[in-house]
Amino acid sequence: MKGQLIGYKRVSSADQNTARQLDGLELDEVFEEKISGKSLERPALLAMLKHARRGDIVVVHSMDRLGRNLIDLKTIVSELVEKGVEVKFMKENLTFSSDTDPFNELMLNLLGAFAEFERALIKSRQAEGIAIRKAAGLYAGKGRKREITDVQVAEIKTRVAAGEKKTKIAADLGISRESVYKYLKAS
Repeated sequence: MKGQLIGYKRVSSADQNTARQLDGLELDEVFEEKISGKSLERPALLAMLKHARRGDIVVVHSMDRLGRNLIDLKTIVSELVEKGVEVKFMKENLTFSSDTDPFNELMLNLLGAFAEFERALIKSRQAEGIAIRKAAGLYAGKGRKREITDVQVAEIKTRVAAGEKKTKIAADLGISRESVYKYLKAS
């Protein structure tokens, strides 16, 4: 029985792009999301887990796209394999199925542990940077600094109300068109 070739793509935030993931593969079904991988409660992941059935192959760009820690990664792979689904990680060139060899299991554990370790290092460096900026009085809280002033936001509203194109307004203010929509929505 030939099953479906199912793709799972994930990036952590809305401004990131999944285009490079699984590029060039002919997939029967794609589950894609822009959400942090820190939780297993991801809508597209849950839908993919429910959809996948015996004989299907789930293809993922890399292990860190499927799970951000070793326990979650092993849980997801095990759940799929127990259903008779094969799991392929393209970047690592590893495949998991009911007849997976011990070497692949070792690689899953090693690479999953390294990905978890790398994430912990990133968070640690980030916390150190925040502490340094706070000590220097430079840390203003989470998020980016606002790109434009309240006067410019008012100008956006006035120009939009006058029928001017948002692309032109964005170019004049040196911001993206999406930012124009964001400022209009926020006010």
